[in-house]
Amino acid sequence: MPRNDQVTREWHLIWLLESSQGLTLDEIVKRLPPDYPRHGRTVRRDLEALEAAGVPLINERFEGRVRWRLMDGFRKLPALSFSPTELMALVISRSLLQPLAGTEIKTALDSAMAKASRLLPPASIDYVQQMQSVFAVGIGPHKTYREHRQTIDRLTEAISKKRTVQMRYYSASRMRTTRREVDPYRLWYASGGLYLVGYCHLRKEPRMFAVERMRAVTLTDHPYQMPLGFDLEAFVRDSLTVMRGRPIEVTLRFDKATAAWAKDRTWHPTQKVTTMKNGAMLMTLTVADSRELVGWVLSFGSGVRVLGPQGLIGAVSSEAKKILHS
Repeated sequence: MPRNDQVTREWHLIWLLESSQGLTLDEIVKRLPPDYPRHGRTVRRDLEALEAAGVPLINERFEGRVRWRLMDGFRKLPALSFSPTELMALVISRSLLQPLAGTEIKTALDSAMAKASRLLPPASIDYVQQMQSVFAVGIGPHKTYREHRQTIDRLTEAISKKRTVQMRYYSASRMRTTRREVDPYRLWYASGGLYLVGYCHLRKEPRMFAVERMRAVTLTDHPYQMPLGFDLEAFVRDSLTVMRGRPIEVTLRFDKATAAWAKDRTWHPTQKVTTMKNGAMLMTLTVADSRELVGWVLSFGSGVRVLGPQGLIGAVSSEAKKILHS
């Protein structure tokens, strides 16, 4: 049995016990979701695992039956006190996750935020609202996932249960929809978009799939094992943002005006910057050779010049000419 399945069940057990005065094994079994093993011995093993992990469970006999519950001090945690600055930090994090509105993640955060707000006196809430007029968060270009909640839920379940998914996926580069079988490894949020990283049975290699381009997702009964050596950070390391490709070493020269603001931002972990006497700047970085890279270079307009490699010089020049004559 995958460890993730047991962790999911144990989390659900805690949720059941914190919202009750005590339950028998039979009552717990009846309240578990239909897809969980509905056996008293499985529930008992999970309860014992929670006890071993330090969760304060109490079992007591009442009217001839053993009932399980959480210790009162653990079940009813004392109210948390948030300072205005701590509450502001929650407000900011809530804004950063706005693209995930309608998903379970955002719903849970909104619920936690509402509970935290209720603990503050009116004067503190007024102060927080005043602070929002001073400090605001702009999330920039992003995708919206409200209508993709079911897709995200199914992918989350598949990752937790380590089950292959079948999907109809629209490829933006090929402009057509294909059927795929994918072993889902991780959901990855980057640059305002949510992506699935997983092994594609069609391409015979790990790939990245944009969640909003999934036309249909079905959970299968086929189990999979993620390779022990797979490293998500290494998989996306060469991407400038999300597109992958052959790593190339890029050298750019920024003029003085562009360098003034470009130098203070980390565009990629591999970048190295050298400031020249006239205020211009040289930057080298090793990134994936992709359309994304060409678009990024062009975003600086005439303030940047590509010094190498030759292939990137040609690609940027060609794209600039197409823009001019389109």
